[in-house]
Amino acid sequence: MPRLLGTMARTAVIAGTATATRNAVDRRQAQKNVSAYSQAEQQVHAQQVPPVQAAAPAESMDDKLAQLERLGQLKAQGILSEEEFAQQKAAILG
Repeated sequence: MPRLLGTMARTAVIAGTATATRNAVDRRQAQKNVSAYSQAEQQVHAQQVPPVQAAAPAESMDDKLAQLERLGQLKAQGILSEEEFAQQKAAILG
């Protein structure tokens, strides 16, 4: 019987150590994720582009196409949301 208790005690210690280690690793990873998210959010805010002004009547079609291509690139990079893209596109084509 003493052997069984000793084996059970060792198993409990090992399981407890494994759980504590896993929890510590999970907390560390969560902190890294929060930090990476904050940095990415700051970069997005730093890269935000002021709204494109409405197209002047004298603008050529080439100018409008260039602006639309630029908007498409900003949307593809995730800088502009779908709604912002639609607003700016309407302003250019307006």
